Amino acid sequence: MSHSKILFGGPPGAGKTTAISAASDIALLDNAAVDHGTITLDNGNTLHLYGTPGQARFDFMWEQLTEGAIALILLIDNSQPDALGQLHFHLGAFSHFIRSSAVAVGITHCDLGGGLRLGDYQAELQLAGFGCVPVFAVDPRSKRDVCLLIEAALSVLDPVPQA
Repeated sequence: MSHSKILFGGPPGAGKTTAISAASDIALLDNAAVDHGTITLDNGNTLHLYGTPGQARFDFMWEQLTEGAIALILLIDNSQPDALGQLHFHLGAFSHFIRSSAVAVGITHCDLGGGLRLGDYQAELQLAGFGCVPVFAVDPRSKRDVCLLIEAALSVLDPVPQA
């Protein structure tokens, strides 16, 4: 049986804790600003989900948390006036890790406004040199939405062969 680690990053309030809680097979563990949950896959493998603290003052922890991780799920709150700034900030903070692993971006709180569309985020990712990154509008309370993000990140690591 294999154990893999996936990080959830993003600004405070973007839905990291909620997303991990929604997807996890166990009760959420909150260890001093780091959330933890697990998902057991059909093949018996386990995904460990870790939520990074969103505040910049905890950036010293972010690099440590990437050790052993295979992917980053980046959540951005679309209702915030500086949503694209938050995207750029977190892309910069995790850029070394992202370039050697995988990332999927979940845009949360789309129902609260903000004016940005998914295409705006995809364009920013392209301009920042991150190529084709999966971007989805998600409700972090929805296990289905969170699992979609996880599957998208995993497919970047191990794409399905095209017929």
